[in-house]
Amino acid sequence: MNLKGGFSRFLQADPERLHFAAHSHHPWPDVTFEAHQQAWIDAATMADDKWDHVFGSVIPQARDWVAGVLGLDGADTLTFAPNTHEFLVRLFSCFDPPVRVLASNSEFHSFTRQSRRWEEEGLAIVDRVPAEPYDTFAERFTAEARSGVHDLIYISQVFYDSGFVVPELDRIVSSVSEERAFFVIDGYHAFMAMPVDLGAIQDRVFYLAGGYKYAMSGEGVCFLHCPPGYGPRPVNTGWYAGFGQLETGVGPRIGYGEDGTRFSGATFDPSGVYRMAAALGWLDSEGVTPSAITDHARALQDGFLDLADPPGRLLPPSGYTRGNFLTFETERAGALYRRLHDRRVITDHRGARLRIGFGVYQDMEDVERLARIVRSLTNS
Repeated sequence: MNLKGGFSRFLQADPERLHFAAHSHHPWPDVTFEAHQQAWIDAATMADDKWDHVFGSVIPQARDWVAGVLGLDGADTLTFAPNTHEFLVRLFSCFDPPVRVLASNSEFHSFTRQSRRWEEEGLAIVDRVPAEPYDTFAERFTAEARSGVHDLIYISQVFYDSGFVVPELDRIVSSVSEERAFFVIDGYHAFMAMPVDLGAIQDRVFYLAGGYKYAMSGEGVCFLHCPPGYGPRPVNTGWYAGFGQLETGVGPRIGYGEDGTRFSGATFDPSGVYRMAAALGWLDSEGVTPSAITDHARALQDGFLDLADPPGRLLPPSGYTRGNFLTFETERAGALYRRLHDRRVITDHRGARLRIGFGVYQDMEDVERLARIVRSLTNS
């Protein structure tokens, strides 16, 4: 796979930069430049009428691409928002506090911060299952999920702090006998990084992700798949959830759509949706599937591990399925990140964990250059 030419604007902006943080801030392909411009042009030419175009054409196009990637039967269960945190608090609003929540201890910062704050206020009781040891995580999480005491079950498909891929998610979901519980899968590090097929569980799970990482669309565009019947009237709601009522008027009771729009919020910049539709459409035109992206990223990972001295303890260890980034645990993570940055190598770290990400805009020559720099730093 060679898609570097499709990222010419990003790569030529700083030719000496080695960007190995696709898991954090993915480069935007060139097609998103034109898409972003089109959003501005549409705003200028259509003015107030642009919203009819956004809701009638731009969003449906993006929804169709997303639905196809997720293996959904249809696209009407999807809605968009600027970030996944907005969806999280809207889902939470469907319950009376205190809300009993089940999660891992490796959920992303936004979830972790918000859930801890809910706990401080007595609004939630959160049970967190430790990610390690990895070989027993699925069994331990399943046992907790089967308890039937939780209102909201939240789990990442790929853990952001290690790249660990939760195995047999379908089985975990099907083991939950408490039908009223919301089962939410955070797919931010999985969507467009690896194959995702929700077909068997689409009527049972919420699935959220966005464009900032492997969907290559930048910030401000996230989506939520909403299974039918769950959360018909979120308390946290905005005018997008009643867009169709603007002309008919508001009745005595606040109305909601029966599709994914019931979890919509309020006004946001639609340019991200333009970019997502363009990025996903471009990948499709190139014949690039999530499976191909996975294979490419893992080949680059294997090349790096063969060429470089490990800068720390690899998480999860070899033999586990991981996402499209490598995580190394070391007390020097922060220092290594800064030294790499000084050499124009972009990675990131979370505490004592250095993360090195791989994507379709890289080739083995980039990996060889990275490995040389890492070797020079770890041996000095």
